[in-house]
Amino acid sequence: MSRIEQLTAMHEADPSDPFLSYGIAMEHGKAEAFEQAIEWLDRTLAIDEAYCYAYYQKARMLGELGEDARARGILAKGMAAARAAGDEHAESEMSELLATLD
Repeated sequence: MSRIEQLTAMHEADPSDPFLSYGIAMEHGKAEAFEQAIEWLDRTLAIDEAYCYAYYQKARMLGELGEDARARGILAKGMAAARAAGDEHAESEMSELLATLD
C-alpha cells in the first residue's frame, strides 16, 4: 500500500483531521501532481482555515504551475492567518516566498 493510499484510508476514517489531508497533499506534491495537491490543500483549509503551512504549500505549488498572481493572493490570506495565530515563523516563510514571486 502506497503512502497516499495509507493516508487516504486514514482520512476516510477521520475526514476532519487537517493533518491527514495536508499529508495527502504533500504526497501529491512530491509526485509533482500539483493540481491534485492543491485540491487536497483546499480541503485542508476547509477543515482548518488557520493551517498556515497549507497556504504556503498551495502558493508554492501555484507558483510551480506559473500562477503567480493566484499564489500572491493565497500568500496574503496565509500571512493574515499566520499573524492571527501568532505564528511568526510561518508568516516569515510566506513573506520570503512572496518575494520570489515578485
